[in-house]
Formats: sequence, structure tokens, C-alpha cells
Amino acid sequence: MADLSPFIETFRESLSSGTFVKLTLTDYKGAEADLKKIAVRRIVVKRADKLSFTYSYKTRDIVKNYDIDDAFSRIADLLQSGFAKGTLFTTEFDLSYPALQKQKASNKETPSPDHDRAKIRHVETAGKKYLQDLKITDVQGQVFKNAQDKYRQIDKYIEILGGLLTAHPSVCTVADMGAGKGYLTFALYDYMTGVLNRDARVTGVEYRNDLVDLCNRIAAESQFGGLKFIQGTIENYDAGGTDLLIALHACDTATDDAIAKGVKAGSELIVVAPCCHKQVRREMEKGCADPALAPLLKHGTFLERQAEMATDALRALYLEACGYNVKAFEFISDSHTPKNVMIVAEQSKTKPDVSKIMAQAAALKSVLGIDRHYLENLLEL
Repeated sequence: MADLSPFIETFRESLSSGTFVKLTLTDYKGAEADLKKIAVRRIVVKRADKLSFTYSYKTRDIVKNYDIDDAFSRIADLLQSGFAKGTLFTTEFDLSYPALQKQKASNKETPSPDHDRAKIRHVETAGKKYLQDLKITDVQGQVFKNAQDKYRQIDKYIEILGGLLTAHPSVCTVADMGAGKGYLTFALYDYMTGVLNRDARVTGVEYRNDLVDLCNRIAAESQFGGLKFIQGTIENYDAGGTDLLIALHACDTATDDAIAKGVKAGSELIVVAPCCHKQVRREMEKGCADPALAPLLKHGTFLERQAEMATDALRALYLEACGYNVKAFEFISDSHTPKNVMIVAEQSKTKPDVSKIMAQAAALKSVLGIDRHYLENLLEL
């Protein structure tokens, strides 16, 4: 094994001279499962210099902060016990280990050591009374510890919807189906009127009358004149004239009711984040047509996952058949919410090949033993 001393000493000197940019450990050959690499950067935490280690695994990252003196020995141990390569990046040169060869510097500037680097927020919290009333922030605009996950969801929703709204400048009328406590409904109205400067008209549809009363009171106190909440079901709501229809975590076939409302209203945008998928699962439990899939559907956990994918894949196909371009993606880490799939449908300018799309849907249903999808009936496909 090559002598580590020159590499560690050069690392130490780069920190002392202020030329350190970062350090990476790669080519892991140790026993820890799925560990790919470690990236090290300098940070300042409570006015103390530290080194932050980001352990990158196949599906997640773990960050640990260490005192600088402790970090030297940790890096030496890691290079001796699992990582075959190390690269030190400074503003003067890059140094590789074990070759100990210097290369031209990849970086000419050192990054900010600020641990709490400013994050882009799409939902500003300062002076937002509705966020205080909804128990997301305190009066100073600080997000409560127990509301961090909810705030991240709201902020991510607005990031996604903000991009869609920018691409669709004529969208002003919005219906939020199954609005619940109105977290997103308030944030979206605030964003459309305060950031995009649109004459927005946003309606939250919610079955629970106590939540409707609460949200209408908060809207009035926030002087959100174009925002209202009404009591009712998704199924019975008249969505006529809606430009953007949203349904977040509407249970089972309520998501289909919302999609159908948006399609029949001719909405430019339909955005749904589905919840449970019971209707298709019940169909699949009767038995799939292809016996090769039996092991995949034998266990309840696997069946649930396949039912979710089948349900949403068919929803996407039916939306395409109705003239929408469709994207499906995970919009936020499942550590914040297990229901993290979002389906976005935008009206297409080209006519769909309905027969081809429906043939794909029929083939998928046939293999999985699905007779009819609830959304098929609503859209009369």
C-alpha cells in the first residue's frame, strides 16, 4: 500500500492555507453494502470549522460532520480499509492517491463554508399569516420543527407548479379537489397573485365542513379575495371553466373522479398525486392472466406495489387518449411522504392515436387480470 503521509499532509496544508476545495474517496472495495463514495467539504457550524462527510450509497446519502483533527485520521482509515482512490481538490492543483500525481486545478475558487447555505425557497415564510394560522411557522416566519416535512412538501409542490404555470401563462382559474386543510391551496394562491401577478381565482373543494370554515376564515384574514373553499365532494363539483385542476392524495377512485372532472372541463393542466389504489388491486386479486406473474403478485406487499404502478400507468394512458401529454415522477423523497408519485398532464396540440393507446391499455389489463379501470367508465373510453 502506498504511503498515505504525503497525501494527508498536503490535505492538512490546503486547509491551513485556505486553498482546500474538496476531497473525494472513490473505488470502494470494502464490506459496507451499497457504499459508492465519500465527498468531504469544509463547513462552519456555530463559528467552528468542521469537515462534512457525505457518504453516498446506492439509494441515499448520509452526512456526518467531524472536527478537523479527527477527520484526518478518519480519511486515513477509510483509504486503508475500503477506498482504493482519493482525490484532493485545491485552488492550486488536484492531487490523486495512490499515484500522488498533481494535475491542473479543476477549481479556481473555494466554496462557501457556510453550513446553512441559503436555500432557494419557493414559498416565502416571512410575514405570511396563513402559514402561522396553519401551524407551519411561528410569527417570525420560522418553520416549526414538527412542520418541516409538510413545509418541504408545500415548497416542492410550488416549485413544480410554478414551472408549469410559467409555461401556461393563461392559467388563472384553479380547483383544488380534496383541499383538506388547504396548505397547498393557500400557497398556490399566494404564489399566483404575489409572484406571478395573476388575477387568480382558486377554489378548494373539501367534504369536511369544519375545515371549509377554518380555511375561509384564514383566507378572509389574509385578504385573499380570489380564494374560497366550498363544502362538497369531488364527484359532485362543477369544474367547468377550470384551467388547472389539482388533486393531492385523494383516496382510491377519488383521484379518478378528479381527473375526469379536469378532462371534461377541458383543463389545460391536470396535476394529481394519487393515494391508495384499492379498485385495481381488488381486480388483480382475482388472479392474473399470465401465470408467470404469479410470484410477483403472491405477496401482499408486492401486489400493492404492482397495483399502484398499474393504476397510475393506466391513468396516464387514458389521459394521453384524451389529448394530454403526461409525465409521472417522484416529486419528493419518500422520507417526507410515502405517497410521492405525481402525474402531470398538459393539453397536447397534436391529436392522439386513441386506438393505439387503448390497445396498450387493454394489453396491460389483460396480463394483470384487470377487467375495467374506474377511470375508463368516467371518461367513457
